[in-house]
Amino acid sequence: MITHSKVALEEDDLNGVLRVLRSGHLAQGDAVFSLEDKTASLVGVNHAVAVSSGSAALHLSLLSLGVGKGSEVIVPSYVCTALLNAIHYVGATPSLVDIDPHTYNVTSEAIRKAITDKTAAIIVPHMFGLPADIDAIVTLGIPVIEDCAHSVGATVNGKKAGSFGWLSILSFYATKMLGAGEGGMVLSNDDRLIEAIRDLRGYDERHTYRVRYNYKLTDIQAALILSQLEKLPTFIGKRKEIASIYSRGLDGVRAGLPVVPRGREHIYYRYAILVEDSALLMAEMEKRGIECRRPVFKPLHRYLSLSGYPKTDSVWERAVSIPIYPSLTVEEAHRIVDAIKAIL
Repeated sequence: MITHSKVALEEDDLNGVLRVLRSGHLAQGDAVFSLEDKTASLVGVNHAVAVSSGSAALHLSLLSLGVGKGSEVIVPSYVCTALLNAIHYVGATPSLVDIDPHTYNVTSEAIRKAITDKTAAIIVPHMFGLPADIDAIVTLGIPVIEDCAHSVGATVNGKKAGSFGWLSILSFYATKMLGAGEGGMVLSNDDRLIEAIRDLRGYDERHTYRVRYNYKLTDIQAALILSQLEKLPTFIGKRKEIASIYSRGLDGVRAGLPVVPRGREHIYYRYAILVEDSALLMAEMEKRGIECRRPVFKPLHRYLSLSGYPKTDSVWERAVSIPIYPSLTVEEAHRIVDAIKAIL
């Protein structure tokens, strides 16, 4: 079976974790601080704060902006529920918008129409490794949180995704671009926001009391991410190589292939295609020993029993994510192409 996702672990990753285990210091420590410094440098911002998950990163980002009851947060419907949860954690109201069906991303035009006098923040996910039109979105005058869970290392006109918004977040879930089982990061150039997030991340040894959280990352996870961070350019190169095989092999087949607007770099965290019958394709691929999935399990508006998101509905009904990860071989990639062509 060719699995849909696969963890990228090599001997040097294991050795990094073993060094931490042998040191006897497992909690937040030097490995975490080193990871913060190196990630901030990679993205091109001044500060980074490591946390326990991408969800924690979103939660703390909203809190640092003062988002709460009575506030609205604009977010695309075509995302996982982690974003919806974070909005509800702070008592705010989600304002859902439709997507561009060619890039799977929210657009500045859709966001502009959704802005009200209650809009306190915009969360902009760069879906599947392709950045949104973030350079236009940040001009709308509303605090922007870039969700780079899929897109660490991607660029927009030569500038790293995650360096445009007031804040940006990363996820280090097992099958993300950099995977450590769990973990997350908040990045920003704003000293005040970062100071608030560092204060909220942990609750111990504080002179005053306020509600704080146990959102720290361990040195065990940080060591694993640090090892993988050194290999990120290689990971991205392998993903692009596989994506090139898919794009060439499926050209002319009745399937919508990824569209990459000029100036935006796609790093292919996911390779999603659009077909007439996604359930049939996934079932037939399974019979051939190839696991495919919906790239988004269910849009937010469907969880909330809302209507009026035709582009999101169309994409959700038709989109299929096919395997793509650094350890996928060229031979496996061609096998996947052949299977899709035979079925379609």
